Amino acid sequence: MLFLGGCFKILDALWAFRYDDEVETARTVIFEGNLAAWGWVWLVVGIALLFAAIYVVNGSESARWVGIVTAGVAAITFFPWIYYVPLWTILSVSLAVLVIYALVAYGGRTDSQEGEYGRG
Repeated sequence: MLFLGGCFKILDALWAFRYDDEVETARTVIFEGNLAAWGWVWLVVGIALLFAAIYVVNGSESARWVGIVTAGVAAITFFPWIYYVPLWTILSVSLAVLVIYALVAYGGRTDSQEGEYGRG
């Protein structure tokens, strides 16, 4: 899901770069009317999400926290757009929250990784 969210953010960045001069009705609290600035933010967040997804697949404990922080930052960057594209924002924030939930609830060590104090 982190990888999918990263792909979505990269597509958002490409859209922002493409329509920077054409869309003048986009007004957000931050970077008012500057889609290119949002494009750079989304591109950085998208690449961070892709790297976090690859890191989480490796399965280390620190990867879980990197994924949680990255998904949280991604969710925060979606919020200023809720007035302009509410459905896309709600879907993106929901995806980030589900990723955070999955990493918190199921991303910990398994019984076989507990070492000498566990059953494994």
